Amino acid sequence: MKQALLVIDVQNDYFRGGPMELSGAEAAADRAADVIKKFRERKLPVIFIQHIAARPEAGFFLPDTPGAEINQRVRPLGSEKVIIKHFPNSFIETELKSHLDSMKITDLTIVGMMTHMCIDATTRAAKDLGYNTTIIGDACATRDLTIDGAPVKAEEIQKSFLAALNYFYSTVKTSDQI
Repeated sequence: MKQALLVIDVQNDYFRGGPMELSGAEAAADRAADVIKKFRERKLPVIFIQHIAARPEAGFFLPDTPGAEINQRVRPLGSEKVIIKHFPNSFIETELKSHLDSMKITDLTIVGMMTHMCIDATTRAAKDLGYNTTIIGDACATRDLTIDGAPVKAEEIQKSFLAALNYFYSTVKTSDQI
């Protein structure tokens, strides 16, 4: 077993005042920072995924903007890998798989944003590609959504997506359990 941490899309546009503000982004980023610290102390690889919008009409994560930058709570060290992506699934059209394979990584721990989109897509893809995954649920955040005009609170979405991923696709833990 060789383990790595994926820090997915903890970027400024998701925080208070950003165009795609998430519920609990600050708390999730603080928990992610705790997990990053633990991985660094154990000298385990920490890999950052940064979403850059490929379409200007996306309205957030636009290239060369402060909102697309990785949030200061979880900034990568100069020696840590940053992989740019343009899709929710961090493996699509990126070097992520080849980078993980080059280090013989078998187990991924995942933190980041948005639980219902990029965390979900990347976790499912990782499992399909043969990686064992652990999601740190309190180090992830999402936002309120609607379906057929009815609001769905971020807390419900968070629980639902983590519950759906737990067992087959991943093991869900808290930052205190790492």
